[in-house]
Amino acid sequence: MKRTIPEFLRRTVEQVPDKTWLLASDGGRFTYAQALERVERAASWFRAAGVGPGDRVLVTARNTPDYLWTWLALMEVGAIWVAVNPAGTDDELAGLVGQVTPRLIVSDAELMAVGGVGGDGVARVEVSGLFETAADGRGPAASDPDDVAVMIPTSGTTGRSKLVMQTHRAYVMAGEGFPSWMGLTPDDRLMTSLPLFHINAPVYSVLGSMATGASLVLLESFSASGFIEAARRFDATEFNAIGAMLEMLMRQPQSPDDADNPLRICYTGPSPARRRHMEIEERFALELVCGYGLSETPYGLIWRRGSRPFGTLGSVRQHPELGHVNDARVMDEGREVGPGEVGELELRNPAVMKGYYEMPDETAAVLVDGWMRTGDLVCVNDDDTYTFVGRRKQVIRRRGENLSPLEVEEVLQSHDDVAEAAVIGVPSELSEEDIKAFVVAAPGRTIAPADLHGFALSRLARFKVPRYLEVVDELPHTPTGRLATHQLPQERTAGELDMENLDMENTGSATPGRAGSSSTTGEQR
Repeated sequence: MKRTIPEFLRRTVEQVPDKTWLLASDGGRFTYAQALERVERAASWFRAAGVGPGDRVLVTARNTPDYLWTWLALMEVGAIWVAVNPAGTDDELAGLVGQVTPRLIVSDAELMAVGGVGGDGVARVEVSGLFETAADGRGPAASDPDDVAVMIPTSGTTGRSKLVMQTHRAYVMAGEGFPSWMGLTPDDRLMTSLPLFHINAPVYSVLGSMATGASLVLLESFSASGFIEAARRFDATEFNAIGAMLEMLMRQPQSPDDADNPLRICYTGPSPARRRHMEIEERFALELVCGYGLSETPYGLIWRRGSRPFGTLGSVRQHPELGHVNDARVMDEGREVGPGEVGELELRNPAVMKGYYEMPDETAAVLVDGWMRTGDLVCVNDDDTYTFVGRRKQVIRRRGENLSPLEVEEVLQSHDDVAEAAVIGVPSELSEEDIKAFVVAAPGRTIAPADLHGFALSRLARFKVPRYLEVVDELPHTPTGRLATHQLPQERTAGELDMENLDMENTGSATPGRAGSSSTTGEQR
């Protein structure tokens, strides 16, 4: 089989045409054969409209069956799917339209009037109108596995966003690998609430279910309060969680029947601490498998089946049929580091992106001599596993030491009163940076800053303990649930506390921080 997405779909349709594939939040159910029929209708519409190989089509992709068929139909005609967050601002959408110059925009009726979606004279079509055309019977375009299939915006900006150019081969290889990595069978039912405009849901859930002839549950969005009930309603056995999803589930009020659900396995990353890992598994009666992938390559790291390397992201992923296709190394200042050392993870495999669209300098900075620099810092372990440390650009340097915000966040979140924490570096009047933590209280709890500060002091080296602490109602997140720390203020705020100016004997509480205040700990340098 040629590793293109249309050929991948057709192979499964030939094998299990009458198997129920897609179950949607709105009650829709489609067999594999019915899915292909919908895809061919939309592909015929695109061809009649002059959309063909290499054309970029911008899609405001919501998690509905029509948008899933739209993606697969664009693959049929050899076009490039540029999926964007439908909740993006007008300026963000307009910026992407200007950057991509699409042949066509596919959207909903309610978004058609938005300047970003409808501007610049680009032709538009409402997504529901794609399926009114009869299939023309022409079959898929003659795409090559290394043709660009999708362009993934890695950030929404009013200027230029990095658009990852990924190939048919990368997506199909990841789809082929996912069932093997996770131990999935045709009897499984994969459930995803992750967005179709990212990479996780299309690659691992959509193509992963297709690879093994399993079923797919497509939820319109993630709801912590309704997620387990959705699993029961759809009889789902597997789901993928990223960002704060698992913590949001754990913060829901406990129920005696939490473990009474059909879920048996969850793919997640980064890896929780061992204690938290076990608490999640026990409460929901499922198994967590941890791993690491990114838009630039869905071939990263994963726990080997049957292994339990707690706290790590596992070992290098390989292909179930092709064997060894993926290599990893960890580099620091041009030197490959060994066990116990920290450096930047680099990967080399056939699923690495072709580059960032019309950004040669940014592409050259990350694709070097066949290796892709991930920008993520990891620690190499003796057992060929890797532990995530943090993003290189997010590492905080304080008092001559480098530290990972992730480590500090995990400690703060292990406190019973804390639901979620975000840690950033902020300007220091001394040199380098100070640490600031934003924390959200757990339901029904109140955070006592002095207690939390003492808790951190008992578990972290002094230089890792946040100087500033601010209790907030909520933290910003990306559409995929990750912390959007770049949206947090780095300047002094009225609500923060300077924990190094505590006057515990006199007040028993922290005093508000102020710009230019000096440390009283004797640790200045």
